[in-house]
Amino acid sequence: MVKKILVIGGGQAAASFLTKYRSLDQNAELTLVGDEAVAPYQRPPLSKKYATGDMTAEQLLLRPDEWYEQNNVRCLKDTSVTKVDGSAKMATLSDGTSLDWDQLVLTTGSRARRLPAGIGGDLDGIHVLRSLADADVLSSELVEGKRVAIIGGGYIGLEAAAVCASRGLSVTLVEAADRILQRVACEQTSDWFRHLHERKGVTIHEGICLDRFEGDDGKIVKAVLSNGIEIDVDFVLVGIGIIPNAELAADAGLLVETGIVVNENCQTSNPDIYAAGDCAAFQYKGELTRLESVQNAIDQAECAAKNIAGEAIEYSPYPWFWSDQYDVKLQIAGLNRGYDKIVVRPGEREGGIAHFYFKGDEFLAVDAINDPRTYMVCKKLLETGKTITPEQAADRELQLKSLMQN
Repeated sequence: MVKKILVIGGGQAAASFLTKYRSLDQNAELTLVGDEAVAPYQRPPLSKKYATGDMTAEQLLLRPDEWYEQNNVRCLKDTSVTKVDGSAKMATLSDGTSLDWDQLVLTTGSRARRLPAGIGGDLDGIHVLRSLADADVLSSELVEGKRVAIIGGGYIGLEAAAVCASRGLSVTLVEAADRILQRVACEQTSDWFRHLHERKGVTIHEGICLDRFEGDDGKIVKAVLSNGIEIDVDFVLVGIGIIPNAELAADAGLLVETGIVVNENCQTSNPDIYAAGDCAAFQYKGELTRLESVQNAIDQAECAAKNIAGEAIEYSPYPWFWSDQYDVKLQIAGLNRGYDKIVVRPGEREGGIAHFYFKGDEFLAVDAINDPRTYMVCKKLLETGKTITPEQAADRELQLKSLMQN
């Protein structure tokens, strides 16, 4: 009997699963259901190269359309799954038809968090950036001289600020926390990027909440902050985080907490249903964790593929991330959760710098800013189980690559 595998979702995890699984099993019936009009595509460039026109929609595709036909993958676009029945192994589609499956893979991803209508969050001209359609709308706003308010000082907000400022827009960024990047980075990294953006002409308000938006004839014209500051705007970009798309799983009776809970094999509470990517939550160093990264989407999806194909593989990630802002590349190796010590080290080339995170003497992660060599060494240290001490990180005479030889 030919195995039937249904994949729900249209992002990096979906494409990675299908690519890996097809390399392991040439016979299974593979079906992809995605609610967008295009095949799975890269999302990180949406706020950078695609928004500026330096990358086309075709270049965003993780696999060209022909790949699905050549590899016998049925690809249902512009279609959503409205119900999953884990007992009957059936999925109901938005057109009223149903698909049966032997194994189901949820790569449903996440969606942008929006601001409530009660404060004007539904006015025309207020955008989020999560999909190709979002980016297409935003691109039309990137006109020199326009005024934009960006709500949220995480990586999406800062990347968007860099694009807008580089295109000659007047940019104001509002962060409710005490500092930008507070949830994801140390104070030193926050300071570095604050100074970068301010040098580029971006106005940054930290520790100040948005009170409301005001409109004229349904169109956004003003953002009013909690301290009374009023910002005249032509449009707004909201970047205040994402919400995992776990409702389908919850309705199917699967265990859902911060996301769709999976075990070390990427199985949900139903052993015939797997999950991978932004939507999946797993145990990492003793804590239920979701990783919103390309690395996690690829590695977790490939782990699920191997397990469905019959290999007994456990997912043990070595997280990495990146952010491009102006001509600066931030590369992050590791996960800094629980850090209590920061060591600052000048980069191996002029203008570079690295911020090392430690918990006691345990090396957790590094933020390497325009410092690719330090990033690569630290990534290898974490992957191979080697380490670096705070004293070694602070020793500017020490060649970091020598630590790989120990």
